[in-house]
Amino acid sequence: MLVGMMGSGKTAVGRRLARRLGWRYLDSDEQVEQHTGRTVPEIFASDGERAFRAEETRALADAAAAPGPVVLSAAGGSVRDAGNRDLLRRAGSVVWLRARPETLSARVGDGAGRPLLSPDPAAAISRLDAERRPFYAEVADVVVDVDDLTPDQAVSRIAEALA
Repeated sequence: MLVGMMGSGKTAVGRRLARRLGWRYLDSDEQVEQHTGRTVPEIFASDGERAFRAEETRALADAAAAPGPVVLSAAGGSVRDAGNRDLLRRAGSVVWLRARPETLSARVGDGAGRPLLSPDPAAAISRLDAERRPFYAEVADVVVDVDDLTPDQAVSRIAEALA
């Protein structure tokens, strides 16, 4: 299970890690979109964050119950919910892809398609990072600082740590 802020590289690293391990890859945001037939921004706009979070919890539970080994990229805010944190811990090893807010801001740019970053992405990233860091730390079995790593380097660090 990969956790971390938006922009930390969960999708890029997760896909590569799954290929390296020969496991299936799941992304909780993609799972929500497949289940609802709507994008995350559409869900936020029409039903609000609470509805998205409920779908996110369902996606995490489905991924945790999936047969066989899975690499899951969990939505950045999923750790805010105590039940989700418990589910992540029980589902397997949790890796926190940690990055400085400056790195995250540079990676997400203007925040297009990320409802929680409007109207000031850099300020929102800093605020969300400060709120979520204790939760990521609580669930993480492994922490990989990704600021200066390529996705392939991050995968190698994760594989070494989990070996």
